[in-house]
Amino acid sequence: MTTLPMHPHYDLIQQYFPRLKPEQVDRLQQLWDLYHEWNDKINVISRKDIDNLYLHHVLHAMSIAKYINFKSGSKVLDLGCGGGIPGIPLAILFPTVDFHLIDGTKKKITVVNEIGTTLGLTNARGEQVRAEELKGSRYDMVVTRAVATVDKLLPWSRRLLHNNHRNALPNGLIALKGGDPKRELDILAKGEYAEVKPISEYFAEPFFADKYILYVQG
Repeated sequence: MTTLPMHPHYDLIQQYFPRLKPEQVDRLQQLWDLYHEWNDKINVISRKDIDNLYLHHVLHAMSIAKYINFKSGSKVLDLGCGGGIPGIPLAILFPTVDFHLIDGTKKKITVVNEIGTTLGLTNARGEQVRAEELKGSRYDMVVTRAVATVDKLLPWSRRLLHNNHRNALPNGLIALKGGDPKRELDILAKGEYAEVKPISEYFAEPFFADKYILYVQG
């Protein structure tokens, strides 16, 4: 039996995802030390917030897995991945899905690839490139967190989506957002298909009271 660590909020991972395999549990447990170690060298998560790693970052990323169950063989782009959120936790949850994590900042991609290598994640790779510069790749879904407003995210994302739909949701953009969803919806052009899912429907913690998933069909 896997012994759970005493890191703050890790119990929430077990509570909301009770059927994880031992290898997934082990990788999620390792994130605490890995992110703390790397954050001492390269500030990829606010130092005031690093001890909220599991609640504010890992579990937040994993809300996407409550919204969509990516089918095996899917290709997902994490646009503006920073230090690897949401891409790395999702790659742990979906080991047969390919995750391409991109960011314009080299040091952040260094962290992504070093953490991925340490965890043995063969389905996640980081690349230093901006979304508007990325060429030759097509994806089933684009995921993102705290990168830009939806009017900027959509043009970057749409040209990178292919036309074959393998998941329950048609190919599109899934963005983790906070605040008032009406602000983002008002930006969308008339006729766009979008869904808003409050993350508080998945997780009861007050942190998620104003957090939501915004999906826009590609």
